[in-house]
Amino acid sequence: MKIIDPWGQDLPEDYISLIQDFGLETFDPSLFPDPNRLMRRNIVFAGRDLKIIADCIKNKKPYYALSGIMPSSERIHFGSKMVVENLKYFQEHGATHTFILVADLESASTRGVTLEEARERAKQFYIPAYIALGLDPKKTTFYFQSENKKVIQLAYEFSKKITLNEFRSVYGSADPGRIMAAVTQVGDMLFPQLEKSMPGIIPVGPDQDPHIRLARDIISRTKSSHSFMPLAGLYHKYTRSLDGGLKMSKSNPESMIELPEDIATVKRKIMRALTGGRDTLEQHRKLGAVVEKCMVFDLLKQHLVEDDKELQKIYEEYKSGKMTSGEIKSLACEKMEHFMDTFTKNLEKARKHIDKLHFITFH
Repeated sequence: MKIIDPWGQDLPEDYISLIQDFGLETFDPSLFPDPNRLMRRNIVFAGRDLKIIADCIKNKKPYYALSGIMPSSERIHFGSKMVVENLKYFQEHGATHTFILVADLESASTRGVTLEEARERAKQFYIPAYIALGLDPKKTTFYFQSENKKVIQLAYEFSKKITLNEFRSVYGSADPGRIMAAVTQVGDMLFPQLEKSMPGIIPVGPDQDPHIRLARDIISRTKSSHSFMPLAGLYHKYTRSLDGGLKMSKSNPESMIELPEDIATVKRKIMRALTGGRDTLEQHRKLGAVVEKCMVFDLLKQHLVEDDKELQKIYEEYKSGKMTSGEIKSLACEKMEHFMDTFTKNLEKARKHIDKLHFITFH
């Protein structure tokens, strides 16, 4: 039996089979107006109930977008910026509300981070980092999981809607900490609907799909005074490891990029990255690069080149052999330096305004 584990290292190697095995919808960029870079380039590859959200955008119906912050370390994974970019898209296309929850309870139960540490990291780094990456703070509501009694009440209510065997079939294991973390996440995802029933969209990597499946199952079984509307998921591919692995991992720090990270260190990692270049310059000029195997081109495609025509030109020159592996690495280093510089400046600016953000207070 295949399992996607949001806490583990088992990752799907084939996105097509992932769609088939877990009943996902293949993403169609024509479904949404003005699709962003990730949508246009098939980096967003699948979803659940996306037509409901597309209908909300088209007909100006209310819907919300939501994501969580897991403040378990001092820095964030470079690929996390894709979640923010998709949240930004929905903020610009009619999302009535955007919620960012700080999963301090989950951090405590699954990562051993104290609530005090989680709060400090969230305010000093994670939330400013999300804003620096493009999240609109004026359209965003923030809260801490541990303070939201309504979420905790929902979690207890939802825990009665599933059996231990069903939980194992979704997650592969069922230790108490993970059970509590999962049902609390369902409470988070549906919390916005307590004020008003409306569809919601959760942009995530595919390893988080179990949480969305669990939430959707619980919605179908919840017959109470409150009627929950469908919960949609939007899934992006992973940012690949610089050594060619499917996903950047902290277990291999030399092949991953974090935010923030010293630009000299990042450039060194890029210069050592796996490329699609040939064994000799003569072969490369004659045969051209194997672009599909190039982690540096992946970085440009996913993160560093916004203009499609510019990316196409890079692809053609590299594919033909006109551009060498050394040149594409130098280009990526140049663009990464600009990105890191902009991010750092925006991060410091966002930190200065943390007290002006809209945090839900609970009494």
